[in-house]
Amino acid sequence: MMEKIWADKYDAGTPLEIDTSKYSSILEVFHESCRKFADRPAYSNMGVTITYRELDALSAQFAAYLQNHTSLKVGDRIAVQMPNLIQYPVVVFGAMRAGMVVVNTNPMYTAREMEHQFNDSGAKAVVALANFGNLLQEVLPKTGIKHVIITEVADMQKPLKRLLMNFVIRKIKKMVPAFHIPQAVSFVKAMAQGKRATFKGDHKAARDDIAVLQYTGGTTGVAKGAMLTHGNLIANMLQVKTLLTDWRDGQETIVAPLPLYHIFSFTVCCMAMMNTGSHSYLITNPRDILGFLADIGKAKFTAFCGLNTLFVAMMNHPEFTKVDFSGLKFTVAGGMAMQVHVAEKWEKLTGCRVCEGFGMTETSPVVCVNPPHAIQLGTIGIPVPSTDIKLLDEEGKELGVGEPGELCVKGPQVMKGYWQRPDATAEIMTEDGFLRTGDVAVLQPDGFLRIVDRKKDMILVSGFNVYPNEVEEVVAGHPGVLECAAIGVPDDKSGEAVKVFVVKADQNLTKEQVIAHCRAGLTGYKVPKYVEFRTELPKSNVGKILRRELRDH
Repeated sequence: MMEKIWADKYDAGTPLEIDTSKYSSILEVFHESCRKFADRPAYSNMGVTITYRELDALSAQFAAYLQNHTSLKVGDRIAVQMPNLIQYPVVVFGAMRAGMVVVNTNPMYTAREMEHQFNDSGAKAVVALANFGNLLQEVLPKTGIKHVIITEVADMQKPLKRLLMNFVIRKIKKMVPAFHIPQAVSFVKAMAQGKRATFKGDHKAARDDIAVLQYTGGTTGVAKGAMLTHGNLIANMLQVKTLLTDWRDGQETIVAPLPLYHIFSFTVCCMAMMNTGSHSYLITNPRDILGFLADIGKAKFTAFCGLNTLFVAMMNHPEFTKVDFSGLKFTVAGGMAMQVHVAEKWEKLTGCRVCEGFGMTETSPVVCVNPPHAIQLGTIGIPVPSTDIKLLDEEGKELGVGEPGELCVKGPQVMKGYWQRPDATAEIMTEDGFLRTGDVAVLQPDGFLRIVDRKKDMILVSGFNVYPNEVEEVVAGHPGVLECAAIGVPDDKSGEAVKVFVVKADQNLTKEQVIAHCRAGLTGYKVPKYVEFRTELPKSNVGKILRRELRDH
């Protein structure tokens, strides 16, 4: 599959194709790693470390709870809604062992967003952090969720420390709003019941079975579930692994500050790191830069997974220079475009180059990466093994070197389709089976690819997709708004920020009122940072608002 132009770009010994038949399910990878690296650390968080042997036992306990104490059946969807905590891999692998489909859910969702995802996925269970229980209480009666498991931040600590930490978080720091969900079971109780129950064994998943529903936006503003199969995730895991040329299985530690519910971190830190027996050092709240830097100061890490905004925030903090980066040999960036000056500064301060790539939820996510031995800043590198790409013009004609066109992808990591949306799936696929990314790229003469424009209107804020239609729908719901349009504008901190243009229905409407209204209906990163009032918006001759004109002026 690999075109000749890329063959000599790989490190010596890197295969041009991966063996997609090596594993039939993620659980085969999981059990192989738990056997090979049984006594090696798998995950650390807040002073607690579990080994691969312990991960095996704990996930079996959670699976046994699902099998014996719920009405869930194989194939049912279970939403997982929490930040980076050790509970996350325990729940995800436990759910897969019981035959459930994992629905990754952003815990920062508003009630409106949460309700849509739960109902669209048909989730019958949810595992959520108590800190967001008040929103869950509001949403549950409008969904088909039957089982609720509530975890608290310190649930993986030893009993006395767990009680003390959770008490402080609830009562002293007041980080857990009051909520009442009568049917909820605590994670600690569920694990205790699972430990006493009989584990009925792992579900035997097939390569084409859905493992994860990963939600992403769309040009219509409706969040859609990308059906990522066991085969998709295994393929991308193996594709990522081919890039780890200076990697010692069972010996590496990666700092994982990006949320595991985001597909980039999920595949890199939950899949590829597991396959290599690596140790993932989970960061629960990377926004607390001081606490984050103090935390990783205790770890002897060799790899770092981040994104542009996080690198900027870290390097601008006075405590950054106190962290020991002497063991760092691999830094990978994803989720959003990496600014060249940021990558150069990171290399200067840490001694490690940033390896940037390109991907999307629908591709599990990695499509292209800069080979670690031949990093070219400002590019997205070359396609990972077993991946075909082509660039198409507006008429569908394939373009050559130096001609910008829509980047289209074909490979074993490309999703099965959108959950219960065959029309949307058909729209994003070409007749010969390539997935349209909506991004315009150019192939350089040296074989490296560069993103030059975004065909679709999606806005990328700190690595998260924001779709203008969704923002516009919420803004338009304010009675003082006559018309509105949302675009992305450059932002030093988040790469892009949301800006809305508003035509007033009420002349007394203020920018502050628009933003306050948005905060009630949108996750924080989707809330407009800028509001500009206009007397009219540019439109086509059929009345469609022209966002591109707003961007260009």
